Amino acid sequence: MGILEVKGVNKRFGGLQALGDVNLSIAENTVHAIIGPNGAGKSTLLNVLVGKLVPDSGSVMFDGQSVLGRQPYEINQMGISRVFQTPEIFADLTVFENVMIPCFAKRDGAFRLHAIGSTRHETDIHETAEAILMDVNMLEKRHMVASSLSRGDKRRLEMAMCLVQEPRLLLLDEPTAGMARADTNNTIDLLKEIKAKRDITMAIIEHDMHVVFSLAERITVLAQGTPLVEETPENIKGHPKVREAYLGEAQV
Repeated sequence: MGILEVKGVNKRFGGLQALGDVNLSIAENTVHAIIGPNGAGKSTLLNVLVGKLVPDSGSVMFDGQSVLGRQPYEINQMGISRVFQTPEIFADLTVFENVMIPCFAKRDGAFRLHAIGSTRHETDIHETAEAILMDVNMLEKRHMVASSLSRGDKRRLEMAMCLVQEPRLLLLDEPTAGMARADTNNTIDLLKEIKAKRDITMAIIEHDMHVVFSLAERITVLAQGTPLVEETPENIKGHPKVREAYLGEAQV
């Protein structure tokens, strides 16, 4: 049994079969990539995993508990965090304030509001926020307003906001989308560092094969809403159907 088990999941939108009998097992403490062309069902599957969509049939189990029928915030509290394709941060707050918000949510519950300006005596929260920012190499930028950050640093900030919640499964939706190659490589290094320091499982949806082959231990290829093959990166590179349909000779 993996930490995440998807069995027989189907989802239709009118006459369109977005997901067809999807079976997926993600082992604990691994990095598992999900790839495929546009329209393969990757985003639909991710939205099912985080509770934004309810499948027509099938099951999704996280650590032995069903996520179906739960709200996204409840799934988050179970230990699943999502990194969005476009970084989801509070643009008008500082880096430090951005990280303090999920710190309070973890300690006090999602619906208790705090005035950021009145938290100067919250020693434990400050220490936690500083430690996480140090882990993602953002501590020196803690007083910067989030909107002024580069795309790569916005991703680091969002990663810090997720990690402070101590997730067991991190879902990453194209974490390097829109980045220059230097920022992409820095993000790859960051994810490797996070994986080395924590008992955490990662599931990555990504189009950049450089990112996929740099990080993934297992790869699932989706085609028209159905898994085509699941293999190690080396076997994916050499799989004739995958080479032809998804990667292209020049990319492998």
